[in-house]
Amino acid sequence: MKTTAHQILEENQKLRTKCLVYTRVMGYHRPVESFNIGKKGEHKQRTHFTERKCC
Repeated sequence: MKTTAHQILEENQKLRTKCLVYTRVMGYHRPVESFNIGKKGEHKQRTHFTERKCC
């Protein structure tokens, strides 16, 4: 029997905790959850990248 992601989430629901995501806005950090609908949409459209080592 194949386990789906939904089943795994349901089984582990009691282990989950809330995660706050902060982003830098105008020189200081703010939680994304405090953004209005438009700003949340802009945040989702941002391109995320991982900086590689130079050497």
